[in-house]
Amino acid sequence: MEKKYIVRLSKQERDTLTDVRKRLKGSAQKVRRAEILLKADVRGPNWTDTKITEAFSCRVQTVENLRKRLVVEGFEIALNGKPRAAPPRQKVLDGKQEAQVIAMRLGQLPKGYANWSLRLLAERMVELGLVESIS
Repeated sequence: MEKKYIVRLSKQERDTLTDVRKRLKGSAQKVRRAEILLKADVRGPNWTDTKITEAFSCRVQTVENLRKRLVVEGFEIALNGKPRAAPPRQKVLDGKQEAQVIAMRLGQLPKGYANWSLRLLAERMVELGLVESIS
């Protein structure tokens, strides 16, 4: 199959990737990306996508996506990945409310119930006025 995105690394980029691989600098994902890019380089080993997937236990689409990201978005994003678009969600309960949920869970069960369910805990939190709504 004809490759749509060709990896052509500069000497500096190749040195950076080799350094990441040798020193295991960064996350496991970053090291793996560095290894894949080094093997996909047309001025280097120029391995096929199939050979890369066998060597690094990944899918062909992973290699294709990494090639595309390098060509379209640049070296830094291909190596380090994209930053998060949105920050992680904020906590719904504060520490005091969490303590009350734990105390409720460890306390007496409501009549007619064998154990606490998440739904039952959520309903009880609303009944007690600890939160307006929770799911």
